[in-house]
Formats: sequence, C-alpha cells, structure tokens
Amino acid sequence: MKGQGGIRQHGLSLLFAVLFLAALIGQSFAGLAVYNEDQLSHGQAVVTYWQFVTSSAFVVDVAENWQSEYLQFFLFILATIWFIEKGSPESKKPGDEGVGTDEEQLVGPHARPDSPRWAKAEGWRRTLYSNSLLLVMGAIFLLSLWAQSLAGTVVYNEEQAEHGQPAVDWLGYVLSADFWNRTLQNWQSEFLAVGSMVVLSIYLRQRGSAESKPVGVPHHTSSTESE
Repeated sequence: MKGQGGIRQHGLSLLFAVLFLAALIGQSFAGLAVYNEDQLSHGQAVVTYWQFVTSSAFVVDVAENWQSEYLQFFLFILATIWFIEKGSPESKKPGDEGVGTDEEQLVGPHARPDSPRWAKAEGWRRTLYSNSLLLVMGAIFLLSLWAQSLAGTVVYNEEQAEHGQPAVDWLGYVLSADFWNRTLQNWQSEFLAVGSMVVLSIYLRQRGSAESKPVGVPHHTSSTESE
C-alpha cells in the first residue's frame, strides 16, 4: 500500500514521463521511416535505427521542439511576476504584481520550520533559490537552442552538398532563413497556446482540474481570489 501511495502522489509526473517516452520513441521510428525513404529517393543507403537516433537529423527535430517548450515556460514564469490577466487562474489577482515581500514568500526570518533549507538562508543562496525555477527553465532553453543550431548546421550542409551549394559555418546557419523558419514556427504555436489558455480559462471551466477555476466562480474572479 505504501508503494501504491507513492505512485499516486507522483501520478502526474509519471503520466507525462510515460507519454513523453512513448511519443519520443514513436517519433524516432516514424522519423527513421521518413529518413530512409528520402535516402532511397536520392539513391543513398538506408540507415539503422541507432544510426538515425544519433544523427543530426533526429537531434535537430527533437531539440527545436524542446527549446520552444522551455522558452514558453521561461517567458510565462517571468511574465506572471509582473503581468496579470483579471479572472484567469493562470494569473495572480490584480494588485499582487511583483516578487512579493519576504513575509509573503516565507523566506528568511519568516520561513517555516519545514521550509526548504535555502529559503532560510541569507545572501546569494536565497537569491539563487528564489529564482531557481526561472534559471533552470532558461538554461534548458539555451542548451536546447544550442543543440538545435549545431545539429541543424550539419543537416543544412548535407542538403547544401546534395544541391551542389557551398557549406556554411555555425554562425552562417544561425543567421540563415532555415534556422529561423524552424525556430519561429515553433515559437508562434507556443505563444498562441499559452495566450489561449490564459484567456479561455477566464470563461471556460474543467471541473476538477487544477488549471481551472471552480465551476461556479465568477468570470472576473481569479482562482486565488476565490480561495
């Protein structure tokens, strides 16, 4: 029973871990099929599964999606410090903009006995921990964007060679239309999805979801105001 309780308490993260792995594996097999079809159409040899998942062609497709997702989270975390959307459960209530006081954040002398250790610390440790979520999301975004740019340079130069065109260096690729076409088509969809969630959650409900206000809460009231 204890083990089952532990799984239930982490059900949300476990569910998305399973969904992530299933989707990633599915993408790898579908991508392999498409890649080998393209290889055959150009009179080139097909590759094995392992060769494909370690190739720049696979890495660039994965990384360009990761970087856009983590950019979305980074910007949303940052924006919700200072910007509000009245009535949205994705927003603080009007008047609560900003980083809050030490008392509100339960840090330093206001920390509880069970507060995280670095919330009780002073100086740089508290500052670092107070911004750790934003920093980690930003770091993953930058690393993913860097991986996308490196793998994308290889893929782009392979395509250039096939068409008898000169290769470019890393900076040349990062400044190219191909890089920004791959990047911006992901960014615009992420921004649309977040904006839609912020606005639609003002007027629409999903009973039982932590991402929704209680069904009977007025549209103009945020979830924090209803507590």
